[in-house]
Formats: sequence, structure tokens, C-alpha cells
Amino acid sequence: MDKLNNMRVFCRIVELGTFTAVAREMNLSAMMISKYMAQLEESLGVALLNRTTRQISLTEAGEIYFYRSKQLMDDFSELDEYTSQLGRHVKGTLKISAPIDFGGLYMVAAIDAYQQKYPEVKVMMTLHNSRVNLSKGSFDLSILVTDSLELGVVARKIAETKLCTYASPDYLALQGKPSDIEQLVTHRCLHYIDTPHQDYWLFSVNNEEIKIKPNWHFSSNNGRALCQAAVLGMGITQAPEISAINYVAQGKLIEILQDFQIPALSIYATYLQRRFLPAKLTTFVDFMVKYFTELQDNQPL
Repeated sequence: MDKLNNMRVFCRIVELGTFTAVAREMNLSAMMISKYMAQLEESLGVALLNRTTRQISLTEAGEIYFYRSKQLMDDFSELDEYTSQLGRHVKGTLKISAPIDFGGLYMVAAIDAYQQKYPEVKVMMTLHNSRVNLSKGSFDLSILVTDSLELGVVARKIAETKLCTYASPDYLALQGKPSDIEQLVTHRCLHYIDTPHQDYWLFSVNNEEIKIKPNWHFSSNNGRALCQAAVLGMGITQAPEISAINYVAQGKLIEILQDFQIPALSIYATYLQRRFLPAKLTTFVDFMVKYFTELQDNQPL
């Protein structure tokens, strides 16, 4: 019995959800996949999966075994990749997660520059604003725009951006320009959802962070959509400067409440600490640090 192969099959069953999906991926029959699982459970003397006609779930022992097996599979994969790259070109597929606005505005150009230097690395980028659990193995790297970090990850700062409050000239002409954050309660607000601060906007008063719950009329998880709404005069929005910089340059948005601005938010490349870090990951992070340092020397994000 090839226990390593059976362990790999088990991990893929958990990740893909069905024996059939794993069989299709490995170009084997579902009966063979079932045989591998039976061999693994028999060797361990414990059931790892609960099977019903509709779904598969992990037993208590299965949850523990999957977590450690996944770590071992990742370690084997990284060791193979690390060893094969010694004295050879950097290659492989790098799976990254990035916030919608930062990823859409800046990461594509950065990835293009990276791939010009490392053409054998494929990059798979997923854009969303929710934090990902890197330990699940779906991503090698997560880009975060934040003022707080979770324990257990390595974080390399690649850039920073201000969190600012904006409105259009037309909106301010009709509704007036607020001079204090307390006046926001009388204004229509456009709210950025799916952030660590949830329903609140952040401001600084006498070097103390203050949270204000806006009276929002439109919300989105996309900073560019909120900026477009603000340009149309739909209300006031608070967003990272990276989302609004072009609109401000065109005179379509005006920054307000500058005296209450919080310290700049940092933008990090985060990844799990491992014994063998693949070259595709280390070269990418090093490149991002250099790329965005040079970019911010020429223009703010």
C-alpha cells in the first residue's frame, strides 16, 4: 500500500467534496478512489469520513488527520519544488488573494513586471475583500490593506495608503461641506462594506481613533463603485486613497475632513512561515516590495 498516495487522495476528497471529482482529476475510476480510502482507514483503524448518499463529511479523527496530512502534502510539494529549482529557473503556479480595488488598480501591472523577469511563473489572482485563511492551502499569498495583522503569518509591507473622506463638488455645493465628523449624521453617506471595521468609519481626534457609524444610503464592496456614486453626487464616501486618486486628479472628487484623517494604512504581502519557501513565493514578495517602493517614490497610492 502506498500510504502517501492514499493520504493525497484523502486530502483531495476533502477539498473537492466527492469521490467522483477526485477520480476525474486523477483519471481513475471512483471505485479505485474508494479502494484507496478503504486502505487508508483500515491501516489507521479508524473512520476518517462520514459517507451518506448526498454528502461527505469528516469525522473527528478525520479533521485531525486532514489538517496534519495537508501540512505534510504541502511540505512535500514545497520540498520538491525547492529542490528542483536549485540551479534552475524559477517556475510554478503562484496563487494569490488581493483586495478588489488594490488588485484591480495595481496588481496586474506589478504581476506583468514580475513575469517579465520570471516568465515561467504562472500567477492566479483572486480578488475579494474578505480575509483568507492561508492554512487551508487555497492561496500561497494574501495581499492585505489593513491596520492590524493576525498572528501566525509572515507580513512584508509593500506599500501604504491613506484612508480619506470624499465628496463631489456638486454634492458639497448643494448639501454643504461638513467641517466636523459629527456633522456627517446629516449627510447621505456611501459605505464600503466587507472591511475589518464593518459598519463604522474611522477618524482621528486628538490622536485618538474615533469610530462613526454613517447614515449610509448606498453600500458596496468596491471602492471604485463608491467613488463613481460619489462623483454622481449620491453622497459622501470614505475609502483608501488608492481608490479615489484618479477622480481627485480630475477634479471630480474633493477630499474633506482632512483634519480628522487616521494614520496611513499599510499594504502587506502575507504568507505562512514554512521550512521550505518556494522560490516563486520569495521572488514574488521581494519583487513586490521593490516594485511598490519605486512606484511610491514617484506617486502616492
